[in-house]
Amino acid sequence: MAIISWSKDENVAIISMNNGENRQNLDFAEAMNKAIDEIVADKTVQALVLTSSDEKNFSQGVDVAWMAPLYQSKNFQPIKDFMYRMNDVFKKLMLSPLPTIAAINGHAFGNGAIIACACDFRFMRADKGFFCFPEVNVGIPLLYGMNAFVKKAVPLYKLVEMQFGGNRYGAPELEQFHIIKKACAGQEELMTETLAFARTFQKKRGILGEMKKRMYRDIIETMDTMDPKESIEPVFLMIPD
Repeated sequence: MAIISWSKDENVAIISMNNGENRQNLDFAEAMNKAIDEIVADKTVQALVLTSSDEKNFSQGVDVAWMAPLYQSKNFQPIKDFMYRMNDVFKKLMLSPLPTIAAINGHAFGNGAIIACACDFRFMRADKGFFCFPEVNVGIPLLYGMNAFVKKAVPLYKLVEMQFGGNRYGAPELEQFHIIKKACAGQEELMTETLAFARTFQKKRGILGEMKKRMYRDIIETMDTMDPKESIEPVFLMIPD
């Protein structure tokens, strides 16, 4: 099975991550970019849902097993390529002329939580899975752009607690702080509620795309300027001793 696939449920496109823990590497980034481009090109699609086919995991974040040998051998270019291509994924989710909705059906750690925050809205199962920014525990700071767009999904006072503590959170607490739209009882309710919400959007692509462009302008500028200068090109500084 392809690591990323997508299908349509009436006028809603559903992207499925299909690689178990859905660890993110360069292949993941390329496949996700391709899927989003194909969906946007389909003019019959009016909303995009991002989820996983795994029973336990939405996405466990960066593929450390892939990245670590590259870092240790000082082969930084594939890591940089991955970071740029994931930034493309994040920007496409934010600037898509379609509403983008994460259906978090299991663990969302690190980049898994971050890709959910790049979406416009989030739903999550209450009975399975945790949401976590563990970067403080593994010694990898978020990119400037990541911090910028995560703030659109998580209130700053809560984000400080989540990032600096690196703790895990379940769907009920995320719902309490409006990080997700709803904590759903199980997988069936998760997809039913997410798809029902997605179908409420019958908006013109042009106006929605322009509204996103204006709303997220500062975030995109940060990603395009600060990330290359401060975070991506000097990638050897990203993982401190």
